[in-house]
Amino acid sequence: MSKVPDHEKYTKICPGGGLILAWQLKDKKVLLVGGGNVAAGRLINVKDADGHLTVMCPSSGLCTEMKYRINVEKSVDQYIDKSYEGPEDIAGYDLVLTAIDDATTSRTICQIARSLKIPVNVADVPPECDFYFGSLIRRGPLQIMVSTGGKGPRIAATTRSLIERALPVSIGSAIEKVGILRAKLREKVPEPNKGARRMRWMIDVCDAWSFDELASLTPEEMDKILSGWEAGKVYKPRDVRGISVIRSFIPSKDSLYKSLFGTCPVVGYVSPWLAGIGGAALGVGATLAVIALRTKYSSAR
Repeated sequence: MSKVPDHEKYTKICPGGGLILAWQLKDKKVLLVGGGNVAAGRLINVKDADGHLTVMCPSSGLCTEMKYRINVEKSVDQYIDKSYEGPEDIAGYDLVLTAIDDATTSRTICQIARSLKIPVNVADVPPECDFYFGSLIRRGPLQIMVSTGGKGPRIAATTRSLIERALPVSIGSAIEKVGILRAKLREKVPEPNKGARRMRWMIDVCDAWSFDELASLTPEEMDKILSGWEAGKVYKPRDVRGISVIRSFIPSKDSLYKSLFGTCPVVGYVSPWLAGIGGAALGVGATLAVIALRTKYSSAR
């Protein structure tokens, strides 16, 4: 057996990327300077991450969505009705975001934030960003970020759409149920020295059940699965649901229609089933036409 060269054995280092993290913003103080459409997008990013958000912008500069978020939805923790004035406006925050048209003020905010060791992002100015906002997909607990390092935001958005269409509809619910099952298992087996075994067992459970099956788990079914822990047994759908698992393979009218007449969710091509059926029909039609012509020709002779 030939030995694999070291340069093929290990992951290749590709400089120039960003360190993509799931930064925990819960209860951290975030300042957002600006009130336009870009600021509205930043607001969603921060509140989705449970950050404590302060918005600083004159009321005259708020877009319709920002007015709704502040005055109706009340999703902003603090609103300051003024423009940025000086360093004292930034002090004390864990994160600073700017989304304003004033390049000079944005640059000043960036410099001051960095002098105070506060991470900063200046919208649409990559050199003045300590981090970037990628194109995001959210399906319950599932978060996927596509980033081009600030070089091609539109391409990132297009790539996100391709991935989004390929994701199973039930994936968010499946992750929620797996989270509940993991919590139940940890409650049942809290010992730290069994952590590796817990992880291995949960991996086997996830491999044994499809996304749709995980998404539809009931509390009773979870208890049945957990009952196999002591013996190291992973109960599969047929063990828990019996004949119902067979029914799960029978497509619904809607899924059958999409399979036959839909398009590929990733590239948008016509369904291969429909293409195959169409090709077969054309082939049969052509064959029958040739036979008919030959029969007619033979009769004429």
